[in-house]
Order: sequence, then C-alpha cells, then structure tokens
Amino acid sequence: MLRSIETNDSKTAWKILIMDKFTVKVMGFSCKMADITDQGISLVEDLYKRREPLPSMDAIYFIQPLKENVIFFLSDMSGRCPLYRKAYVFFSSPIPKELTSYVKNDASVIPRIGALREMNLEYFAIDSQAFTTDHEMALEEFYGETATNTRKYNECLHTMATRIATAIASLKELPYVRYRAVKATSSSNTTDTRSLVPKKLADAIWEILYKVKTSVPDYPQKETCDLLIVDRSIDQIAPVIHEWTYDAMCHDLLDMDGNKYVYEVQKPGGAVERKEALLEDNDPVWLELRNTHIADASERLHEKMNNFVSKNKAAQLHQSSRDGAEISTKDLQKMVQALPQYTEQVEKLSLHVEIAGKINKMIREMGLRDVGQLEQDLVFGDAGAKEVINFLRAKQDTSPENKLRMLMIYAATNPEKFEGDKGVKLMQLAKLSPEDMKAVNNLLYLGQIDPKKTSGENFSLKFDTQKKKQAARKEKSEEETWALSRFYPLIEELIEKLSKGDLPKDEYPCVNEPTATTPVPQNRTSGSQTAAPVRSRRTATWAKSRSSDDGMSSESVLRNVAADFKKMGQRIFVFIVGGATRSELRVIHTLTSKLKREVILGSTSIDDPPKFITKLKMLTKPVA
Repeated sequence: MLRSIETNDSKTAWKILIMDKFTVKVMGFSCKMADITDQGISLVEDLYKRREPLPSMDAIYFIQPLKENVIFFLSDMSGRCPLYRKAYVFFSSPIPKELTSYVKNDASVIPRIGALREMNLEYFAIDSQAFTTDHEMALEEFYGETATNTRKYNECLHTMATRIATAIASLKELPYVRYRAVKATSSSNTTDTRSLVPKKLADAIWEILYKVKTSVPDYPQKETCDLLIVDRSIDQIAPVIHEWTYDAMCHDLLDMDGNKYVYEVQKPGGAVERKEALLEDNDPVWLELRNTHIADASERLHEKMNNFVSKNKAAQLHQSSRDGAEISTKDLQKMVQALPQYTEQVEKLSLHVEIAGKINKMIREMGLRDVGQLEQDLVFGDAGAKEVINFLRAKQDTSPENKLRMLMIYAATNPEKFEGDKGVKLMQLAKLSPEDMKAVNNLLYLGQIDPKKTSGENFSLKFDTQKKKQAARKEKSEEETWALSRFYPLIEELIEKLSKGDLPKDEYPCVNEPTATTPVPQNRTSGSQTAAPVRSRRTATWAKSRSSDDGMSSESVLRNVAADFKKMGQRIFVFIVGGATRSELRVIHTLTSKLKREVILGSTSIDDPPKFITKLKMLTKPVA
C-alpha cells in the first residue's frame, strides 16, 4: 500500500498518509513510524481534522469503508482545487457497492484517483501468530444480561466476522470453517442466542470469504487451511490460573500498558530517569525467553550476563577498571570502540534481569508458589474441599485476588461445591466481598452456557479420600521440568485433534462441508496429501530453544526468524470469542513447532487474569 505510488516521476517523491482513528490503530499494531517514513511518507494526517492543501503531493488514504469517510475523501479531492495531486485509496475491508457508486458519481474526482482498492487489514497484530478484533466487551455483549438477538448484537457479530475474514484473506487463505456446536435444548431463546455465537460467527465469516473467493482474482478456489471457532465457555480455568511463563508473569504481576513496561534508571549524580521498554518480537532476549518458566528464564538471564561479561572485551575492561586494575592506552582504545555496542547490550540484558528479579520477589512476597501448587492440584484432581479449606485457614494473609482466583478454579472443577449456600460459606471463610462472589457465580454461569452438560456428568457430592478427586485435565505423558508447568489450556487438545483429523464432527461441524470432489483429508499435516499444495512460507521459530552465550541470542534469533523458511503443512486458525489468555498464546507458538503447521490465534481481546475478572463481574446472569 505504501509503495503504491511508484511511477517514473514520483518514485523518490514524498507522500502523505491519511487515516481514520481505526486504521491508525491497525497501522500502530503493524509497523513503527520509522517503517512508514522509510517508504517515503513525510506526513501522517487525521482524515477528520482540517488539513493544509498540498496540491503538489500525492496522498495515500487508508480508511474504513464508511459513508462519512468516503464523504471526507470526496470533499478533499473534488472541485477546482483539490487538497492533493492524486489520491491512492485503500479500504480496510470490502466496500459496499453503494459507496463505490457514490465515488463514481463524482466526475471531478475520478481522474484524480490513482488507485481504489480493498485492503484486507482490519485486525490488530499482537505478534506474528496472534491477532485481535478489538472487541474488548465481547463477553458482556454476547453473554451478558442484555445479550439478545438485537441490532447491536448483530452489528457486533458482523463487524467481528469482517475483521476475522480480513485476517484470513490477507494471507490468501480459504479455510474449512468449523465451530463448537451445541446440542438441542429446551432452554429459552436468550440462552440459545448465547450458545449459538460460534455458529453464527462461523456462518458470517464463510459468507464474507465466499464473496472474496468469487470476486478476487487469483484467490484460492479450494480450501487451503482450517479455522476453528470456539468461545470462552470452553475453558473457564485458563483465564484465571497462574501461568508461570516469563510472558504471562510480566503481564499478570507487573503494571504494564499492553506490551509497554515503564521502569526507573539511576543516573550519575543520583537523578532518576523514567524509561519505557516494549516487550515484543523485535527484542531478541524477550523472543527467546518469553515462553520459558520464570525460574528457567531467571537462570538463563544470569548465565547470559555472566557469559557476556566473560566474552565481551569492553565488559571485561569495564569490570577490571572497577576492580582498580591499570588499563593501557591500547585497552582504552578497544574499550571506546566496543562501548556503544556494550552499552546497548547490557541495557537490554539488565532490563530483563531487573524484570525477572522483580517478578521473583513478588512471587516470594505473595506466597504464589503455594497458591500455584494448589491451583495445579485442583485442575489435575489431586486436591479438593479439604485442601481448599486448609489453605484458606492457614494462609489468611494471601491477597483477596489470589484467594478469589483459587476459588474460581475450584468452582470450575467442582461446581457442585457452590450449590445453595456452600459457595457463600467458602467466600466468607476466604473473607471475600459479595462483588467477588459475583465473579464466581458468573464463571459458573459462563460454564453452563453449553447445554451439553447434563446432570449425569455432575461430580460426586461426597468427599472421598480413597478416590482421585475430580480432574479437569488429564496428565500428559511428557514430563515437565517444573512442577508448576503441568497446566495446559484445552485449546491445545482441540488443535492437536483437528490436526490429526480426530475432532468429532457432531461437536465441531463444518460450515462449508466439503463435497465428494473436495474431501477433507483425515490428516492434513506436512506429510499428508493436502487440499492445496504445501507452501514454503515464513514461519515463526521462537518455540524452539535457541540459547546464546552473549546474551544477544538476540541478533542470531532475529536473523533466524527472518530467514528461516520451512515447508509447513496447512495453517490452522483458532478464534476464541470472549478473550484469549497468555497460556493459549504460548500453546500457539509451541504447537507450530510440534505439529509442523503454522497455528494462528485470533480473539476478541487478550486478557490477563485481573482484566478477565473485571469483565466477568460485569457479566450479569439473566433472571430466569
């Protein structure tokens, strides 16, 4: 899009980029300002603000296909004195025919349009394997008290479908669209509306992609990948359990703004300077350590720092000067030459050492290891009422939030323990507020949206010490290095089954069920016969362990990510309505390596536990 103006007379000319509020945000997730200026953009303007005429320059419009946006664009370019020489217009999603006609009817504008195209880009890239549709309130809008088949509900569903479709279309994919189905129920229409969200979304996405397939030249005509749509009710534990990876701990415990971490640096003379760091893909230390257990990340960071000092000449000299050793002129010259690189590398390493140290201190002070152990035991059926009550009595200094999260996991694994006034007594024992009780009740309600749960699946009300207590997860055969890393989100099982062709069709039907001429292969992996040719594509590689000695595995990891092209099987897209978690993000990265298929996670938002609990409290159970 930014390179669209490359005629002979304007190859080196500067251009203007004009966006609306939404596309500014999309662009912000996709690239940095430096990337934009590198493409010859000298000025970025707001479509809605008054702008200075620059009739000698070309303008690129990146806007949503909305009537008000088209009106603003036409007023810029129509009449005797347009604001710019030529306009190259890119719409973020498919444009309605009536708006196209609106443009065509303005005769003065037509000769001034250099391009009028649909650009599928209405999603927010979290990293190279995850995106959101920016529907922060999806949980309330689709599953809350007022969630009914209203105009607002349908508009939200359509917008979400459009944004998911743009993510898939931008990668030139045509998926088999599968969704989590619900069995027939005698429930009210309100409940049906909630439980049918995955199906309605799947239908809407396929309708949009079918139009793209039939209207865009060179678009795949046969299915090339898989898309699975589920909602948050599929796994109520993942959003609240303590996830022990470096990435999850940063977002759970630190006061971060998205991926931005603010910290203080002591300057010479005692002054304190506030700095900002972005924990994202282009930070090689972050890339290497984000999916490792916090204890492992801490160990590796200290190893990196020690190795860096022992191998880097400037660091050694710096150290020896501190020790009072005499430095020769030759050594001083070497030190000056190496210092800029040394400073940058040590800053990066020091930042992560500081973050990991801060997290480990919080883990100790908050007693999180005991909390985490009980959480894992509840999930895997190794703990029950006795252990929960003993914990609440013995660990009264545990923070209210951590007690609430533990009780939410207990409620998700043993809902019968919260029937009648049992839940109230537990909350009183934990000294939690009625507002916190609302979070537990709403979590139970969210889990009951699926009417497939029958009374026959209820757990025993008797506490039996001889039998293994109710387990929400099966133990995996692979041994974990760390005791607190046993937990895995349920989408891991679903993706593995989907990849093998073992996902039950009655529970996860396909919207575009293949005909006899386009069968779904039972196992669409890199070694199987696929519905479309296996492509060589850029693939994420950070799921693998790639350690380095210098602490800048950095350069090597980033270089490998950029250059590592592998033949992978067909992509798998998974979309979660109601918010995804850090543990689900981790699974996406690890499964890409394990299955040899690029897995991409989409969701309405990425929620850390405090944020999810806040949203859950707003989700009011409807009155029967």
